[in-house]
Amino acid sequence: MTRVLVTYFSVSGNTKRMAEEIAKGAKGAKGAGAKVVLMPVKDVDPRSLQEYDAIIMGSPTYYGTMAAKCKALIDRSVVLHGKLDGRVGGAFTSSGGRAGGNETTVLDILKAWLIHGMVVQGTSDGDHYGPVAVEVPDEDSLASCRAYGARLARLAKKLRG
Repeated sequence: MTRVLVTYFSVSGNTKRMAEEIAKGAKGAKGAGAKVVLMPVKDVDPRSLQEYDAIIMGSPTYYGTMAAKCKALIDRSVVLHGKLDGRVGGAFTSSGGRAGGNETTVLDILKAWLIHGMVVQGTSDGDHYGPVAVEVPDEDSLASCRAYGARLARLAKKLRG
């Protein structure tokens, strides 16, 4: 069974709402057979990351990058350097404004996954790097989240062989 972790940090509830929809998409992904765990970053033991085939992290955008709590988990994951190779990584964010740094936040998370040797999949349609929302996620953002969760769960299943 494909195991997917959707982890997030959220103060306003916007990023958490997106995480819930990504988890819903991953659970419902046709043919993926995914077991999905939805968990705040504060509850994630970095060593447990190697239990998952896909790790999708969400953060609000603070000053053009991820929240310190997300960065702290990534920093603590250094003990796994080389052990997440070939797993799927994903990222999503919410911000308070249209030009608040959504893409830079997603890319910062994806860069960490790439350094871990993880596989990152973009899309030519919609949110190219990962789902983003401005303030309260609208239905377009939530649909993007569900599609993203499903796509990454299917990719993780495919890569598991």
